[in-house]
Amino acid sequence: MTIDPYSWLARSRDTIHRAGWYRAVQTIEGRGGAVVILEGQRVINFASNDYLGLAGDSRLIEAAVSATREYGAGSTGSRLLSGHREIHRELERAIARLKQTEDAIVFSSGYLANIGTISALVGSRDLILGDDYNHSSLKNGAVLSGATAIAYNHCNLADLRHKLQQNRPNYRRCLIATDSVFSMDGDLCPLPELLEIAEEFESMLLVDEAHATGVLGKNGAGCAEHFNCTGRPLIQMGTLSKALGSLGGYVAGSASLIDFLRNRSPSWIYTTGLSPADTGAALAALQILRSEPERRARLWNNVQFLKQQLSDLSIELFPSESPILCLGLSNPTEALKAAQTLKKAGIFAPAIRPPTVPTSRLRLCVMATHEIDHLEQLVEVLTQQYRREKSNSRATEGKPGEA
Repeated sequence: MTIDPYSWLARSRDTIHRAGWYRAVQTIEGRGGAVVILEGQRVINFASNDYLGLAGDSRLIEAAVSATREYGAGSTGSRLLSGHREIHRELERAIARLKQTEDAIVFSSGYLANIGTISALVGSRDLILGDDYNHSSLKNGAVLSGATAIAYNHCNLADLRHKLQQNRPNYRRCLIATDSVFSMDGDLCPLPELLEIAEEFESMLLVDEAHATGVLGKNGAGCAEHFNCTGRPLIQMGTLSKALGSLGGYVAGSASLIDFLRNRSPSWIYTTGLSPADTGAALAALQILRSEPERRARLWNNVQFLKQQLSDLSIELFPSESPILCLGLSNPTEALKAAQTLKKAGIFAPAIRPPTVPTSRLRLCVMATHEIDHLEQLVEVLTQQYRREKSNSRATEGKPGEA
């Protein structure tokens, strides 16, 4: 009797369903924005990483079209072969100016930037210490590198120091890796202290600025600027696909670092260069970031307004210093139920569940293009839901014979 070698897939999928972990795509019609059409329903969008509302900006679209007309639809090859265009270097120079670093290198995605950088910098004789809440790309980059990878407790400097004391002497090089803004919680890494520890233990430090680029700092340069750490020895990775509204990833740092990555990063060397359209759109976004600081100010005004409104309702949020606000829920089923209730009321806010995160939650992403009435509608729906839950809880507690 022949055994189907793929039969395990259906069983595994059923297990995912039973655990409440099953995921499926939801189609948004047309451009993204603060309000979108989601599977035929008009909803206010709190599910997007488009923090500055640039993904649908006509200037980015025109820049993408213009670059496509000049350079074509694709880059046609890796940057070291036929895929390099002058527009790529323009973008890299613009990123280096924003980050105030000597140089920068652009990858075709943020994921590729992380796995390619980590696997180029460390190998089997080396050590990686990574925050337990790091993004998947940082964790998988550590695995691909072949280095010994050890997780330290989330933002716990004492645990990091202890593990360095135990392990650092046994390895050639050491890399400390962390998100700067943790995407599923909204909190920030303690960057100044991490830099001190990295120096003490002769370690490199890589920060993933994906959710900080364009958002944090006086000029939107990210956590390094926010914490006044500009110019410190640091490997700064980030994406072009969130606040900058395009696609791609980058690494910014010293000229020697960037030149080394051009020669040793496999996910840059062996991947087709970023498309002209994405490159042109990212350049336009950086120009808008410089010329319109009021856009970032609107974002932070919206964040503060929403946090204050939810605080007044005694709705507890995870600690956050970013536009990512999370409401904790007891389990995946409750998270899905809450997201579905919001969607019926015209609010798109996704349920984030294990295994992506250790505990279930609703994740709210605030945008500069949200109007105050959008935020007030969200607060009103959450207020109604919160009151229903309290009422149901009181009714349950009052039933005779129940503990």
